[in-house]
Amino acid sequence: MALVFLQVFLLKNLTLYNLSTPYPYIIFILLLPFETPNVLLFVLSFILGLTIDAFYDTPGLHAAACVLMAMVRVMFISITVQKDGFDNEPEPTLSVMGFRWFFAYASILTLCHHFFLFNLEVFRISEIQYTLLRFLLSSVFTIFLMLISGFLFFRSKERK
Repeated sequence: MALVFLQVFLLKNLTLYNLSTPYPYIIFILLLPFETPNVLLFVLSFILGLTIDAFYDTPGLHAAACVLMAMVRVMFISITVQKDGFDNEPEPTLSVMGFRWFFAYASILTLCHHFFLFNLEVFRISEIQYTLLRFLLSSVFTIFLMLISGFLFFRSKERK
């Protein structure tokens, strides 16, 4: 709820030269525990996206991008968590999983979300350069905000 409030009332109008808009509300999906059932993950992602869509007046864009991000999250976690042996960790936070894993995780999911969102929003080949620039700058801004919040709000834990 706090992330939606922050996104809608504070960050909605924060754009840098109309090229970079942060969407840190997606950290809600990133920080859901590993044990979250996929059905619940997709439902929560859809509801979160629809809530943002209601305030941004974008019919279904954020909902679709959030559901896509949830799908990529499931694939990323199934590949990396089993391979790297993080099976016992209950939450994919910066302090638990470490900087390298969390940075890769947040970057890949944010890039997928933003790429889909901005391309779905514009949906014109003639504006591909502008769309790609917005996608890249917004992704960097969002990832930066997520890393800062990870360092500020989650204390370090030793991994076993």
